[in-house]
Amino acid sequence: MAGKNPWGGPGKNGDGESSSGDKPGGSGQDGPRNPWLPGGGSGDGKRRSASIEDIFKNRGPEGPNRGGSGGGPNFRMPERPGGGSWLPVIIGGVVLIGLALTSLHLVEPKEKAIVKTLGSYSRTLDSGLHFTFPYPIETVDIEDVEGVRAVNIPSSGESAKLILTGDQNLVDLSYIVRWRINNLADFKFQLAEPIETVNEVAEAAMRASVAEKTLDATFTGAGRAEIQLAVRERMQETLDAYRAGIQVVGVEIAKADPPSEVVDAFRDVSVAEQNADAARNLARGYAQQTIAGAEGEAEAFEKVYEQYRLAPGVTRQRLYYETMERVLAQTDKTIVEAEGVTPYLPLPELRRRATPPAPITAQAQPTEQGQ
Repeated sequence: MAGKNPWGGPGKNGDGESSSGDKPGGSGQDGPRNPWLPGGGSGDGKRRSASIEDIFKNRGPEGPNRGGSGGGPNFRMPERPGGGSWLPVIIGGVVLIGLALTSLHLVEPKEKAIVKTLGSYSRTLDSGLHFTFPYPIETVDIEDVEGVRAVNIPSSGESAKLILTGDQNLVDLSYIVRWRINNLADFKFQLAEPIETVNEVAEAAMRASVAEKTLDATFTGAGRAEIQLAVRERMQETLDAYRAGIQVVGVEIAKADPPSEVVDAFRDVSVAEQNADAARNLARGYAQQTIAGAEGEAEAFEKVYEQYRLAPGVTRQRLYYETMERVLAQTDKTIVEAEGVTPYLPLPELRRRATPPAPITAQAQPTEQGQ
C-alpha cells in the first residue's frame, strides 16, 4: 500500500518508491499541502520565507501583486505641486497648533492664574483671555479663588478628637472649617502643604479656645458661638503670620459630646440636672404666685384703710358684717343673742323639716306593695 506524506510530498509504496496521484491538475500530492512550501506543484522543496516583510512584499494598495514581478509596495505619499513632500508641512502645522494651545489661556470670572517663567513665579493673571509664551517657556496654573472650601475635622475614618476643657473635662468635638484663597501667589509659593496647614492651625486654635471654656459652655448655644468666633480669629492671625494667602470664612461646631466611655454616666447626670431645674422652676412659680396674691391683698387693704380713715365708724361696722358673713357662711350653727329668742337655732334641721318629702317614684311602688 502506498504511503501518504502529511506535508504534501510524494508518498512511498511498499517498495520504497515514490508514488504520485493521478488526479488531473494535481501535483501528485495526496496529503495536505505544506504552507511553507511554494504552491503550484513545484518540486524544488524550498521553504517559503517566514518574514513579515517577505509576506507583504508583493502587496500593494489594491492587494497582493499577482503579477509575480516581486516589486515593492505601490503606496506613495502625495507630493506637493513643486515635487516636495508634505511631511514637513504636516509636522510644522502640528507644532504650530501645539504652541498656540499652550499660549492661549481663558481664565473664568471666579478664577485667577499664576504664570511661571522657566519654573519661577512671573505674574498673576485675572479673569479673561490671556496670551503667554508657549510651553515650556511659560506655564500657567489656574485656581478658583472665589469658591469656599470646607474641611471636616476629624475627617471620615479618623478617631474622635478629645479636647480638654477649662474645668478639666474631656469633650468629643467635630467641627467644620470653611476657607477660601485671597492671595493666589502666597497660597502657591509660601506653604508646601496649604490644606494640611489649615487643618493643623484649626486644631490648635480649637484646643486653645475650648481650654478657656467649661464643659457646660461647650454644650450650650452661646458657649459654642463664642468658641467658634475665637477659633476663627486665632486661625486668621496664624495664617496671616504665615502669609498663607487664605481667608477663614467661618467655623461651625457640628457635634459636642462627652467621650463614648462615660456617655451613660453623663446622661444620668444630665437627667438629674434637668429634674433639679424643673423642681427649681416649680418652686419659683409657686413663690411668684404667693407673692402676687399677698401683694393683691395688701393693695386691697390699703384701699380699705383709706376709706376707714374717712369714716371709721361706718367702715368698722361694715368690716364686722362682712367678716361675720364670711365666717358664718361656713358653719351649720347660728347663735343669736337677743331677748325672747332661743340662743341656739338649729337652722339646718329646720330647713330639712320645712322641705316636703320627695314623691315616691314609679319604680319604688311595686316594692312597697310587695312588703
